[in-house]
Amino acid sequence: MNIYVGNLSWDATEKDLETLFGYFGDVKNAVIIKERKTGRSKGFGFVDLEDDEKALIAIEKLNNTMFMDRAIVVNEARPKSDSDSESVSDSDSD
Repeated sequence: MNIYVGNLSWDATEKDLETLFGYFGDVKNAVIIKERKTGRSKGFGFVDLEDDEKALIAIEKLNNTMFMDRAIVVNEARPKSDSDSESVSDSDSD
């Protein structure tokens, strides 16, 4: 299951996410979304856990908990819609 993780510390790394979610199950992938031009974190990312049941437990246990001095938002990632991709491309052209 793909999990959205928001309100991340600017200092958080993909390895930090792997470690945090690794307590709940096997992490297939962890990525922090970054600005294209600067490479700076946008403050959110995604973690893909192998087992959906364990992913649901991770969401329940980690949502609104403190991680690296920030109250993180953790929920099931929603698929990107067409309107989302349009708004992203519009904002990137500025």
